[in-house]
Amino acid sequence: MPEFKLPDVGEGLTEAEIVSWKVKVGDTIAINDIVVEIETAKSLVELPSPYAGTVTALLVPEGETVPVGTPIIAVGDAAEAAAAPAGPAPAVKGPDTHEPIDTNVPPEGNPTLVGYGPREVAAKRRARKGAASPSTEAGAATQMQVQGAFAPGGARSGEVQESDEPAVPATSARVAEPSERAHALVPERATSPAESRALAKPPVRKLAKDLGIDLATLTPTGPNGTVTRADVEQAASGAGAAPVAPAATGAYAGRGGGQRETREPIKGVRKMMAQAMSQSAFTAPHVTEWITVDVTRTMEFVERLKARREFRDVRVSPLLVLSRAVMLAMKRTPEINSFWDEAAQEVVHKHYVNLGIAAATPRGLVVPNVKDADSLSLLELGQALNQLADVARQGRTQPAEMSGGTFTITNVGVFGVDAGTPIINPGESAILCFGTVRKQPWVVTGADGGDELAIRQLTTLALSFDHRHIDGEKGSRFLADVAGILEDPASALLF
Repeated sequence: MPEFKLPDVGEGLTEAEIVSWKVKVGDTIAINDIVVEIETAKSLVELPSPYAGTVTALLVPEGETVPVGTPIIAVGDAAEAAAAPAGPAPAVKGPDTHEPIDTNVPPEGNPTLVGYGPREVAAKRRARKGAASPSTEAGAATQMQVQGAFAPGGARSGEVQESDEPAVPATSARVAEPSERAHALVPERATSPAESRALAKPPVRKLAKDLGIDLATLTPTGPNGTVTRADVEQAASGAGAAPVAPAATGAYAGRGGGQRETREPIKGVRKMMAQAMSQSAFTAPHVTEWITVDVTRTMEFVERLKARREFRDVRVSPLLVLSRAVMLAMKRTPEINSFWDEAAQEVVHKHYVNLGIAAATPRGLVVPNVKDADSLSLLELGQALNQLADVARQGRTQPAEMSGGTFTITNVGVFGVDAGTPIINPGESAILCFGTVRKQPWVVTGADGGDELAIRQLTTLALSFDHRHIDGEKGSRFLADVAGILEDPASALLF
């Protein structure tokens, strides 16, 4: 039966995390039906199925990160699914022995499935001194099981694995499901959670690890003494954890039994962001220049745009005017839209502008870009920025939408921040930081030509650029041109 292998959905991505399955075993799917959501180093991606049929196995559990090319789901036709047994096949005892005879063979004409097929070696539990007989209830509680065929994360044929599943009598054999993972047995002498490894499924263990929760401290509420997701979540919120003596005394120790620290794995978008920013910060010599701008006229222009009929379905903001000002200012200083190619020892001048807008998402910073933004009208640019922002908030930005950027704007003003020193994105040579717009006292020229103090709307722009090939004169001229357009949007007619 066909197996859908994890594809490379970006440019050279090597792995991805299975975030959530959209189907379950037994579901009937068609070609291009969404079956799984994954997180790559760049974004969340929904994968469509290249096959049609019935889902026979989910080969990778949620929360697990696997390399590109790993089989993640098996799809067969409906006839195969109907012919497959609904549960474990019973064992048959031989006439002169108490050992079960393996009858785990597929029906005639059916292919061997993962975890379903003849074993090459019949594994027997080695007798232990002082242990109960496997045929007794106590012995069955600690009996080891054998997984028939190779399954993801499991053992090959004939290898002995331990199981946290309820024990079965020696008169029946149990076939391990493909999605199961082996866990340590509870020692017979164990009388408390602290004396043994807690029983929990892999997704629950991963959740506990991410939240910094020790499973051994929890009181299990699941079947057969297993720790459930609810148990972990209650412990993370400060409830449901068994009392444990604190390792150290102090003021924090008495705060509701909360954790002193938690650890969050660095992966996906955050990992890629950290690598990119480190590479840029320690490769390109950054220079940052600042300018404070009176944007009162820009704010008035924004209000007029909102009132126009063609902009009624567009969220108009000062960012739209700033983006347009950047496109125009690049005409005078095209070096801002170039790139230092270290490997080739060349400066690459780009005659198009893919305008990136940095967006903070729950999964980290992403920088999708508007392709060929310099060729768009003000209305088209506004529509493109709206769509870009909506997709980024949903975490659905695709890798292709984040590649090929030539210049970036980061809008820290939405957080009430005045400005900052932004780090250039790899593959670009400059980034502009847009601060919050505030009403402040400002010296202006009065009607009589004298200076007057007035309340104006001000903002701060900060431009970081690669000083290897963009000198101070070019960076300053570009920043001054952008500021001039924001001070007087009508001056855009001069460009």
